[in-house]
Amino acid sequence: MRPVACQDGAMSEVWDNITTAQADPSVRVVIGTAVAALLLIAWRPVWRHTRQVVTIAHEGAHGLIAALVGRKLAGIRLHSDTSGVTVSRGHPTGPGMIAVLLAGYPGPALFGLGAAFVLSRGYPVALLWGLLLLLVLLLLQIRNLFGLWSVVAFGTLVFAVSWWGSEQVQSGFAQLLTWFLLLAAPRAVLELQHSRRGGGGRNSDADQLRRLTGVPALLWVGFFGLLTLACLALGVVWSGVLPD
Repeated sequence: MRPVACQDGAMSEVWDNITTAQADPSVRVVIGTAVAALLLIAWRPVWRHTRQVVTIAHEGAHGLIAALVGRKLAGIRLHSDTSGVTVSRGHPTGPGMIAVLLAGYPGPALFGLGAAFVLSRGYPVALLWGLLLLLVLLLLQIRNLFGLWSVVAFGTLVFAVSWWGSEQVQSGFAQLLTWFLLLAAPRAVLELQHSRRGGGGRNSDADQLRRLTGVPALLWVGFFGLLTLACLALGVVWSGVLPD
């Protein structure tokens, strides 16, 4: 019976960590994790790999909204070039399809903003375990081997920090991930427009929205950019780095 008792004790400790608010991190830690996240985004050799986290959030947002509007989610694929595709079945036009297409590029920023809100309340461990739950749900929809590997690898990292990390490590990792999502989302929008200007991206979310709504794709790109920047600005306010 001892192993069972030990397991129960460990789970009880995890639950206490999830439901107990932590003290706010120092401004130095918040700024340090923001700088580290910016380096992960700005340094191109690293960005080629870390951008996969943005793709996971992007396609996850498509899938989440597809489920919420009543479309049948047929699967998600993540590719090694950091592209991805979410397939859902339903009416090919109309508000539901528009909502699904709208979700992708703002998705990482909105997830980051939600994370910033949770951190502002002092619950980094709850944030990490909530993220793990979302990754498990996403994993059920993955339909290719690379996508499976990507989600499992990212989930393993989050689990390791959540289970074995100290309180400081958990808080710092949650801060880093939040800043990464908030800062990476605008860069992804810039890359979208760069691809479109180069003749690519004709099947991008913005171009599909143009075909569905008649609104120029450039305006949709601008909307994505403004929304991601607004999320970043509000995330900065919630982070506590600005003077009162």
